[in-house]
Amino acid sequence: MRTFSKLQGLPVYCSSSASMLGHITNLCLSSKGFIFGLIMEGKGLFHRDKFIPIESIYSIGDNGVMIEQTDRLISIQDLKKKYTYNTYNDIANKAVLTKEGNKLGLLEDVYFSEELGTIEAYELTDGFFADIAEGKKVVKASGDPLSISKDAIVIELM
Repeated sequence: MRTFSKLQGLPVYCSSSASMLGHITNLCLSSKGFIFGLIMEGKGLFHRDKFIPIESIYSIGDNGVMIEQTDRLISIQDLKKKYTYNTYNDIANKAVLTKEGNKLGLLEDVYFSEELGTIEAYELTDGFFADIAEGKKVVKASGDPLSISKDAIVIELM
């Protein structure tokens, strides 16, 4: 289980060529709230961002993300044409509510399983001073789809 904050900025390597392809900049969530890939900022002259499908990731280590083949990377333009999705940047710091209407806090981070692409837990904050006094809250995900809007995220508790 990983958090996106620890994944963000990690370099992406191709294991077959040993070349560094870029760095992780974002996480892609399906409209149902499942993680289906990562966005990588490309390196080089043109800095073309690419989408890495979750099934194309060979492994995620403490110092990098490994993929086996670069031909499974998708351009961001093709990603936008084929999928409806949200990114981590779209959901960060949004209010998290239960289906009963109770506010749990603001989304700070997500814990996810890189093998399955499922969100395992949400790290929530109530603000700087509350975090110092009480600590951040970690709420276990139920596995049910979540609802994401421009205003809030609605989850079902276990």
